[in-house]
Formats: sequence, structure tokens, C-alpha cells
Amino acid sequence: MEYRRLGSSGLMVPALSFGAGTFGGRGELFGAWGDTDAKEARRLLDICLEAGVTMFDTADVYSAGASEEVLGAAIKGRRDQVILSTKAGLPTGDGPNEAGTSRARLIKAVEDALRRLGTDHIDLFQLHAFDAGTPVEEVLSTLDDLVRAGKLRYTGVSNFSGWQLMKSLAAADRHGWARYAAHQVYYSLVGRDYEWELMPLGRDQGVGAVVWSPLGWGRLTGAVRRGRPLPPGSRLHATADYGPPVEDEHLFRVVDALDEIAEETGRSIPQIAVNWLLRRPTVSSVIIGARNEEQLRQNLGAVGWSLTPEQVARLDAASAKTAPYPYFPYERQEGFARLNGGLVGGS
Repeated sequence: MEYRRLGSSGLMVPALSFGAGTFGGRGELFGAWGDTDAKEARRLLDICLEAGVTMFDTADVYSAGASEEVLGAAIKGRRDQVILSTKAGLPTGDGPNEAGTSRARLIKAVEDALRRLGTDHIDLFQLHAFDAGTPVEEVLSTLDDLVRAGKLRYTGVSNFSGWQLMKSLAAADRHGWARYAAHQVYYSLVGRDYEWELMPLGRDQGVGAVVWSPLGWGRLTGAVRRGRPLPPGSRLHATADYGPPVEDEHLFRVVDALDEIAEETGRSIPQIAVNWLLRRPTVSSVIIGARNEEQLRQNLGAVGWSLTPEQVARLDAASAKTAPYPYFPYERQEGFARLNGGLVGGS
């Protein structure tokens, strides 16, 4: 397993991380993802650790906290072998203080996560979404206190826009508070919006991408095909509306290119899709998930080999979309491109 720095921090993380969204199996959304119990989770962790996958990601909203509980049970007795990553900020109830990232909410969220995970510290704690109702100074000072108290090692965010992240980084720098090291983002061959602003920002500011849903919300498994209905077992039947939208023709154009490269390499479509991501600038780790041992071993096959430059170029072309304003001039016009220094579009 290759290890990479998490942004410009000193923390080394594996190129592949394991997402525990399938642990617990509570609720409409996460029940459709999977229902892994502690015994099966421990077996999946065994396989991960044997392969060098040491970072495990979860969140308080995954199965209403059950994912953290199952993960905590699975790591019992080997806490020093793993990097624990969790998130908080999305609503966990209907109460006025059961959503967001206020000081009160963050302190409670961290204490609850520590209890469910059965640990005294979290290696990477991320805000699951931007809270427009709480000043960034309140958020950052609280996280800094938690870092200084030893309860958190590193902090990050997830699903922030460029201005939200930059505002937060500037405030941290101004006050000398702990700086976000990671941005957990959606990024895939059928969802490259990350490249237009967040990737250049990450490269400029030293924020590493931890990629969620590298298979485009289950669309790049190889099971979704032109002219065919969704297979009966696809989670898209229950969860398609929760995930990022993808136009059918764009999806099938990418799948056609993946099919060609799969035939050339003998690799599966998911393995190729993840391998492409691992070559992209700012990507520190790609989160893989699995409902069972077979899926996990398949996903682990995304590392240990490389696409050729020509194959990468074909995937780039098949998945490309015209950048929105104000980014497209930097792709198309020489004068703009010279000023930008090749920071737009993942180049």
C-alpha cells in the first residue's frame, strides 16, 4: 500500500481508506448501503490491515451512530494500528441544537463519537457540512481547544464550497488555530466538479482530498449499462435521489471507455475508476466501501498497478465536461491559462 501525506500535514495516510457507511444498517439510506455487524466488520478490518489499509472513515449520522459503534467494536484491542476518521455537523435529530457546528454541538459530538468508538482520541475529525449560522471563529476555536486537549489529532471538512473553506483557513491562520488538513469530497469519473475550484484551492493551501463515492454513487460498478434496467440488487433503486446526479449519456460514454480499458488491462471497471483517481492532484486517499469480503478484495485491487498515460488520456476525454464560468476561459484561452499556471481542471 502506498502512503501519502494528508495535505501538507505530517500525517501519513494510505492511498485507500475504508468507509464504514455499510456498518450498522439503520434507516432507509444506510440500510440500503449495508448492514454489517461487529463480527463481519472485524473480518473486513482484518483484510484491510493485511493489505495496508489503516484509515477507517465513518460519521455520526451513519445509521444513527451505529456505524461508529460497530467500527469501535471491530477495532477493540488494536486501536494503535488504525487511523480513525469521523464526521459531525449534519442533523442527528429535530432539536434546535442537534444540527450544525456550534461550540456546544461540537463538544457533544466529539464526546459522543469517542464513546461510540471506544477510544480517547480521534485521528481525523471533519465537519460534515458548512454551518452558515455559526461564526467560523466559534467553530475553529472550539476545534483548536479539542486538539489541544488531545481529543482530536487533525481536523478537516467535507462538502465545503471554495469560499467556505478559504474563509475558514484564513481565520485559522489569523488566530493561530489548528488548520484544516483534509477536505472530504465527492470526486469520480462521472463527477469532476471538484477540479474547477476545490482542487486548485487544495493545492495552493495544502489541503488534501479524501475522496468519497469514487464510483459515482454506485454507477461505476460495471452493472449499470446502456439500454438495460438497473440490476435488482443495485442500491440506486433506493438511494439514487440522495446522490449526485449524472446524465445518462455522460455516464455511458465513461462506461464505454472503462470497458475498453478493462479488456486491455484485465482489471475491473471499479478498479480502473479508482486507479484513475489515485493519479489526480491533491488526492491523499480514496475511500472504498464493501458490503462483504468479495467486494472488499475487488476494491483493494485498485492499487499496485498503473494505467498508462494513453489510457488516462482516454478516460480524461470521455469524462470531460465544459467548465462553468469563470473557469472555462482558463481552459480555452492561452492568456488566461498562462496567468492561471495550469491549476484549473486537474492539470
